[in-house]
Amino acid sequence: MTSSAAVAGEPEVVSAVVSTAGRSRRTVWPFVLGSALLAWTITLFVTVYDRYSDFRYARFDLGNMVQAVSNTADGRILENTNVAGEQVSRLASHVDPILVVFAPLWMVWSSPAALAFVQIVAVGVGAVPVFWLTRRHSGSARTGALVGLAYLAYPWIGWAGVDAFHPVALSIPLFLFAIWFLDSDRLLPFAVCAALAALTGELMGALVAALGIWYALGRGRTKPGAVIAASGAAWTLFSVYVVVPAFAGKPSAYYGIFEHVGGSPLGVLRTAVTSPQKILATVTGSEDLLYAFLLGAPVAGAFLLAPGLAAVALPQVAVNLLAIPGGNTDPHEHYVNAILPFLFAAIAMGVGRLRAPRRDQAAGLVLGLSLAATAAVGPWPATVLGASRWDPLGIPNDEHIRALEGAIERVPDDAPVSATNRLGSRLSGRRYFYSVPVLGRAEWVVLESADTWIPRDVGGYGDPALLEAFHRRMERSRAWEKVFEQDGVLVFRKVRP
Repeated sequence: MTSSAAVAGEPEVVSAVVSTAGRSRRTVWPFVLGSALLAWTITLFVTVYDRYSDFRYARFDLGNMVQAVSNTADGRILENTNVAGEQVSRLASHVDPILVVFAPLWMVWSSPAALAFVQIVAVGVGAVPVFWLTRRHSGSARTGALVGLAYLAYPWIGWAGVDAFHPVALSIPLFLFAIWFLDSDRLLPFAVCAALAALTGELMGALVAALGIWYALGRGRTKPGAVIAASGAAWTLFSVYVVVPAFAGKPSAYYGIFEHVGGSPLGVLRTAVTSPQKILATVTGSEDLLYAFLLGAPVAGAFLLAPGLAAVALPQVAVNLLAIPGGNTDPHEHYVNAILPFLFAAIAMGVGRLRAPRRDQAAGLVLGLSLAATAAVGPWPATVLGASRWDPLGIPNDEHIRALEGAIERVPDDAPVSATNRLGSRLSGRRYFYSVPVLGRAEWVVLESADTWIPRDVGGYGDPALLEAFHRRMERSRAWEKVFEQDGVLVFRKVRP
C-alpha cells in the first residue's frame, strides 16, 4: 500500500529527474562541440605540417609574414625585403600591425609552423561565439552546437585555417567575439575586439564601420553606433591614404587591381556615380556568380535569415567582386576571411528567430550541407578538388624533398639569401631575403628549376624563360660558385675576393 507521503513526494522526484536530465542535455552539447573543435584543430595542424614539410608553402605569402615577425623579434619592426630588393616596412603594402604580437612567440618557437598553428587555433575558436550567439537567440544549447559544428564543417573556414598564414584570418574570431559583445551591449569588450580586428588589415575598419551602422539601425543605438561607424571608417581611410603612402612613398600598389573601375577608392565611387552599369557588369560576371554560389550553397543561404547582419560583410564582398578576376573571388584564398564571421553570426541569429521545431531542422540542414561541401572541396588531404587547387607545382616526391632540404641545410641561418618562391617559407626568417632573380646583398642563392613563379608588386606569374636566363647567368658568373646540385635544386655561394 502506498503511503500518502510517498504520493505527495512523487511530483518533486519527477521534477528533480526532469531538471537533472535537462542540465545533462545542456552540458553534453558544449562537450560535443568542444570535442569536435579539438579534433578539427589537430587534424588541420597535421594537414598544415604535412604541407609545410612537403614545401607546399612559399615565400608568398607565408615567408613574407615570417620575415616581418622575425625582424620584429630582432628589433626591426615589421621590416620586409620587397620584390625590388629594398628593405621596407610591411606597412608599405598592408596595414596589419597585429603581426607585432607574434614576435615573443617567434623568440620561443622560431618556425613558420608556429604562425600556422596560431592561425588554426584562432579560426577554430570562432566556433565558440557562434555557439553562444545561437544559444542566446534560440534558447537551445543543441541548436547552438549544431550551428557551431556547421561553422567547423564549412569548407572555407577550413581553408582559412590552412591557407599559409594571413593576419586577416585572425579577424574571423575577433569579429565574432565583437558581435557577441555588441549583441549584449557590452561596448568596452566590443571595442577591444573590434580594435584588434582592425589591426589585421587596412580594410577591416570598413567592416567595423558597417557593424556600427547595423548597431545603430538594427538596435536603435544611434549614438554608439555612429561612434563605431566613424571610428572604423577613419581607420581604413587613415591606413589607405596616410599609412601606406608614408611607408611606400606612393599610393597603394593594390589600386591597380581596380583600375578598370576607377583605381583608387575615390575613383571607384566616381565610377559608381558616373557609370553604374560598369560597376554592375563587373560584379555580375560568371566568376562572381560562382563565388556567391560557393559561399552560399554550403549553408543553404541561411545567413539571409538575418539580412541586416549579413549585409555588414558587403564592403569586403564589394572589394572582392570589383577586383580583376583572380584570387579575390576564389574562396580558397584569404580574401574571403573577413566575410565569414558575418555570415555565421547572421546564421546564428537568424536560426534563433525560427520556431522551435524548425530551428534544429535549419541548423541540421546547414550542418549537413557544410559536411557534404567540405567532403568535396577540402581542405582535407583526400579531397582531390582542394589538393589540385592548392598545389600548382604538384606534391614533390621524396627525392625532390630531400634535395630541397639538403639545399636549405647549406645556407647559414642569418646569411642574406636569394631563392625561388617555394623555398621562401623556410629561408625567409632573416633580415635579407630576396626573390630570384633579384640578388641584392645575397651571399647565397638557392634555385629550384621547377619553380618558375616570379613575384611582381602585386601577385606574380610563371616565367620559365626568365628563370632559365638567371640560371645560365649564375652558372657563368665568376662571382658565384655552385656548391650543391640535386634533382634540379641548386645552391650557389658568393666567391669571396
